[in-house]
Amino acid sequence: MSLSSLFSLFFPHLTGLRIADAHRSGRTVRIIASTTTRTATCPTCATPSARVHSRYQRRLADTPISAQETLIHLHVRRFFCDQDACRQKIFAEQIPGLTRHHARRTPHLSELLTHLAMALGGRAGARLTGHLAAAVSRTSLLRLIRDSTHTLQGVPRVLGVDDFALRKGHIYGTLLVDVETRRPVDLLEERTAQALQAWLADHPGVEVICRDRASAYADGARRGAPDAVQVADRWHMWNNLGHAVEKVAARYRTRFTCPNPTRQEQQEDRPGGETVQPPPPGRGGRIAKRTRSRHGRVHQLRRQGQAVMEIARELDLARNTVRRFVRVRDPEELLGRDGTGKRPKAIAPFEHYLRQRFTEGCRNASVLWVELKEQGYGGSYASVRDAVRPWRSQHPPPCPPLRAPTVRQVTAWIMTNPDHLEEDQRTGLKQALADCSELELLSGLVQDFATIMTRREGHRLDTWMERASRSAIAELGSFAAGLGRDRDAAIAGLSLPYSSGVVEGHVNRLKMLKRQMYGRAKPDLLRKRVLAA
Repeated sequence: MSLSSLFSLFFPHLTGLRIADAHRSGRTVRIIASTTTRTATCPTCATPSARVHSRYQRRLADTPISAQETLIHLHVRRFFCDQDACRQKIFAEQIPGLTRHHARRTPHLSELLTHLAMALGGRAGARLTGHLAAAVSRTSLLRLIRDSTHTLQGVPRVLGVDDFALRKGHIYGTLLVDVETRRPVDLLEERTAQALQAWLADHPGVEVICRDRASAYADGARRGAPDAVQVADRWHMWNNLGHAVEKVAARYRTRFTCPNPTRQEQQEDRPGGETVQPPPPGRGGRIAKRTRSRHGRVHQLRRQGQAVMEIARELDLARNTVRRFVRVRDPEELLGRDGTGKRPKAIAPFEHYLRQRFTEGCRNASVLWVELKEQGYGGSYASVRDAVRPWRSQHPPPCPPLRAPTVRQVTAWIMTNPDHLEEDQRTGLKQALADCSELELLSGLVQDFATIMTRREGHRLDTWMERASRSAIAELGSFAAGLGRDRDAAIAGLSLPYSSGVVEGHVNRLKMLKRQMYGRAKPDLLRKRVLAA
């Protein structure tokens, strides 16, 4: 292969130029080139011209060669435009695929840097370009992101809508995703009904809109695309039902008892006559004490005939907070969790084996740690050491204290498929339901709703809502009333296969991109990077 063929193979964008020299200067490869054409076309009127005005040299950064920076010294000409009606009297020639107006990089290098900026952002991308022998600053990479263009490839038939936080608790935007292709469509700087309505009006053709249960999106979708079918997300409905179940369980938490009779008997047989401690009458702590005090004060002022706004001003509370206090008679209903729902330690599932081995005479924490690792324990040696340290002064080690199930545990048992519960969980749920008839009714309604959701039997929702309303469970009635206000979307969500799951995934990816750009994650930059997926 000749030298010219080899050059055209590795530098196809330079084949139309006259190469005068190529040499290395430090870590930079410099290529001296000039144009070979006799004429150039005016960029304004497209008239060819052969009358040269002047010459000058351009320097273009190109893609690296063997981890070396590449710089092209290109001699170009300026031409006169001979068209009298053209306002462009003098213009510089441009080489297709190599030069653009005022550009200091070749299109190949600009495209490479744009992809790096889209994937890594400013600072991380700038660090990588230094290793690729094409070093640029972080601000240059951000400018490349802003200069990139994105065109909508047709209006999606099934549109997913969800919000995201630009500044949590203060500024929120809206993410639009094509549910069928699983690609982001657009990013709106607001999460208002007007913003969604305007976008839908500008992009007609959406047939299905998947959304959460926010009223703003429901209103914007109804006004912007009145013929589209709105689909309420199943996960959000199930999550709202879970919150209602937790509130009911919290109201009856004092009735929960130890669910394992065998362990109860073992506990009673201990030396010293230790027995199971009953659960506390209510949640303790500073916040619980303050909530009970405020609840009593609000109801006292309410009995005196004061309005909600008057109570809010006197107690220096928000209006909605006062309304929430007024709606409930028992302050314990405001304390949804009992403070016992802490995440269990990683060593908890292996505690029985650890006590057994310690009783058998194995006192070495390192040996016990190795044995637990073979059984799947992923914690540290220090956790095992700290667990067995209090036992060294007691032989045999004390049995773990027996506790009644927490509100969170009972809620999880009710919300879980009975076939997926373990034997002790099934026993605990049976005991909790036996102690409270209202929880038993609640569990039946939850299982019925789960059947409707998993089998896509949305036509049964009206019957279920009627049963829930007649159940005299206030929390469940409130949940059913909320579904009734969004009835059509709820039935569609429980009948159609569409959901907002793909949108939630893109929201998680958006959070990563936002944190990657630190304080420079302005909406325009964020939009370009999200749409570049």
